[in-house]
Amino acid sequence: MVTHVKALPGNPYDGHTLATIIPEMEALVGNIIERLLADKGYRGHNAPADYKFRVFTSGQKRRVTPKIKRELRRRSAIEPVIGHLKSEHRMGRNYLWHREGDATNAVLAAVGYNFRRLIRWLSLLLRQILASLFPGPQGWSDLSG
Repeated sequence: MVTHVKALPGNPYDGHTLATIIPEMEALVGNIIERLLADKGYRGHNAPADYKFRVFTSGQKRRVTPKIKRELRRRSAIEPVIGHLKSEHRMGRNYLWHREGDATNAVLAAVGYNFRRLIRWLSLLLRQILASLFPGPQGWSDLSG
């Protein structure tokens, strides 16, 4: 599920976006971010002062516990989601105008991705409900006699 998307004007360096993104993510989630796992583009980040030692980048060697190493490996599951947003939800090319169009395109792509996941989950839930209400034959071996 995509929880936060924001189009930033210009072409800012990845590490320079944390000062604006972290407070927005915390307000959206309603909790304090314990640690942030990022790719190498966030090296030399400008995170707020109380987050300086809670941002871990891939390839980092210092202050990395085995648990954080596992979480950094798990972070690789995010990259296909970004690729899927670009290819299937029209984030690769923006057809809307100006900065407002950029922001709208990013948010709508994330909403479309989340709705697709929600519909898939609801269809699985409906199948389970229908299977429990109307059980079919137990197997082909019961029919052969």
